[in-house]
Amino acid sequence: MAVTRASSEAFDLVGDDDIGVVLVHGFTGTPWEVGYLGEQLAALGYTVRAPRLPGHGTSIEDLDRTHWQDWTGAVERTFDELLARCRRVAVVGQSLGGLLALHLASRRKDVMCVASLAAPLWLEGLSGRAAHWTRPGGPLARIRTLPKLGGSDVRDPRSKAENPCYAGVPTRALAELVAFMKVTDDALPAVSPPVLVLHATQDHTAPVACAQRIAERTHAKRVRILPRSYHLIAVDVERDIVAAEVGSFLRQIGDSSCAT
Repeated sequence: MAVTRASSEAFDLVGDDDIGVVLVHGFTGTPWEVGYLGEQLAALGYTVRAPRLPGHGTSIEDLDRTHWQDWTGAVERTFDELLARCRRVAVVGQSLGGLLALHLASRRKDVMCVASLAAPLWLEGLSGRAAHWTRPGGPLARIRTLPKLGGSDVRDPRSKAENPCYAGVPTRALAELVAFMKVTDDALPAVSPPVLVLHATQDHTAPVACAQRIAERTHAKRVRILPRSYHLIAVDVERDIVAAEVGSFLRQIGDSSCAT
């Protein structure tokens, strides 16, 4: 099957039964965010599965009822389903998806490798202040939803226009994201599979310094910082570079694990 540009549904692209790849989208987003990357990896022969995280792609109210454990459970189930089909499975995630990939790798030694794409360990600027003000017990805790000013954080105009993400951010779920950032940061030293870190200098959502911290705490095999993209690097103006980096990393780790 092909991933249509407008699709926000989970997708499954069948390749060989050697290496499978779980692709995980970000907070308030959908599998659309990793659709282009999925197609590029499938063209290389990998079997690709992209779940839709609980609370996403339906309604903001659904997302506001979820907890971070719902997201980790969905990724682990998808990983196990793909592991039943493929001999080895890698996990690649955009933003929250990157956190989920790293968290899974801290708990499961059978993850072949991880690619973290613009994963946030903290928030700065307006996003950071909004998360602080609307946290439980905060001065604006009664606010249920914040508007997503300016739309999705992506430079490419077509991707910005077509992204089927939520137009707002539910504050209870935002508090879950903030809590999960801390959980994942604490778990990073336990990540033993090889890690690729990709991030953009002009990311307005996840500070680029997060990439350095992830790389240091996981002893990442490779780090690349992109100069032109914003946050959603898998669909932004340097998406071909992202796809090439992930594909090369999977091939390198796959070949080295075969050799051993």
